[in-house]
Amino acid sequence: MVGVSGVRGIVGKDLTEDIVARWARAFGAWARENGKRETARGKRDAVVVGRDARTSGPAFAAAVTAGLTSVGCDVIDVGLVPTPTVQLAVEHHHAGGGIAITASHNPIEWNALKFIGPDGIFLDGAEGTRVAELAAGPPGSGKRETGNVTADPRAVERHLDAVLRLSAIDVEGIRKRKFTVALDAVRGAGGPPMRELLERLGCEVAGINLETDGRFPRAPEPVPENLGGLSTLVKRAGAALGIAVDPDVDRLAIIDETGEPIGEDYTLAFAIRAAMGGKGGKGGKRIVVCNLSTSLVVEDAARECGAEVVRTPVGEVHVARAILRLTAVIGGEGNGGVMYPALHAGRDAPVAAALLLTLLARDGRRVSELVAAAPRYAIVKAKVERGTRNAEGGLEDVYAALRRRFPEASADTQDGLRLAWRDRWLHVRPSNTEPIIRLIAEAPTGAAARDLVDEGRRLCVAS
Repeated sequence: MVGVSGVRGIVGKDLTEDIVARWARAFGAWARENGKRETARGKRDAVVVGRDARTSGPAFAAAVTAGLTSVGCDVIDVGLVPTPTVQLAVEHHHAGGGIAITASHNPIEWNALKFIGPDGIFLDGAEGTRVAELAAGPPGSGKRETGNVTADPRAVERHLDAVLRLSAIDVEGIRKRKFTVALDAVRGAGGPPMRELLERLGCEVAGINLETDGRFPRAPEPVPENLGGLSTLVKRAGAALGIAVDPDVDRLAIIDETGEPIGEDYTLAFAIRAAMGGKGGKGGKRIVVCNLSTSLVVEDAARECGAEVVRTPVGEVHVARAILRLTAVIGGEGNGGVMYPALHAGRDAPVAAALLLTLLARDGRRVSELVAAAPRYAIVKAKVERGTRNAEGGLEDVYAALRRRFPEASADTQDGLRLAWRDRWLHVRPSNTEPIIRLIAEAPTGAAARDLVDEGRRLCVAS
């Protein structure tokens, strides 16, 4: 599957070492093209390469390195690290780009290449299209160039140091509380760095699945149904909270002190409260950016802090670009991805954890009490196969039918159609990777959200 910012697939079927090397060559050629246009800003023919813990990672890292060096790119190898560490290393080295070898929360049989631009942000549509064109073209002819390979063993250390230096992080306040934190890293890249961060913040860590062998013991996405082991650990350890990260450590989910998963959307909501310092905040432009499918708990948190919410199409790069364009205080996605531009405009679980602990240290309430103090919502998701009438074209008939059915709702057409009311919304959009229509709704009750999804599904099928 080729997306805006990379390529992913099942190892040995869709992704082989030869295919990986071809895409790496294409990215290297793009980085060198881009570098020639950016010479005044000091861009170099260097690409940072890092990977998560998947068992295919070492072989794919070797293939990526071979592909990059064959087109004359130098490679800076940061090893087995979180994806946000790769993004920060690109900025640190003023490199021409980066490749993170990770399938993020996808199942164990998958892997992927995520392409990062010289600004540390994933490629956007035009950049990704150019890399795909180069990958589809001939492999090149003439003299092969050879780049150099160097290791950067301090990338994670720099990342954690930078998190702890953030002015929004109350390091001493957290240390005084001496929290016990239960941690589940799903045997991905997050075990050692997340443990180190928590321990440097004075927390006692009770951990499961902290090994970095990539042998996921459960489905790797940190959604409530996959976190039973962490819930048990929270109760057994008497922890103040539990946190789970995905295999490449850019998403974070929270378990409250009773062992109850609270939903990934609360990660960003809590981070907003921590970063903005409560109601009224510290002045300056107060904007929060999130995508169209992010929960209303984020809007509630922003409103509490006197901030405006700006929504973007689904996709991390869209949120990142809007954060920078609007000089937003913070942003992210409802999947547990917090993007704090004071460090960098990328999803970052270490930043999310430090902001969460800052909020708990400053506020004094337990996680369950923070959740109970705010309005609660239910989210329902569904998908519908695209019919013969809209299989090849757009979904204009579907959107028109929805707007006729719900004329009182405000409409956003940036990415499909999002219909919004004061306390609920329905988002209908085509999938970027499958021939389906995705429907997601949120309302104060599960029944109300299901009613919206069911009506959306009915109109999708009828159109």
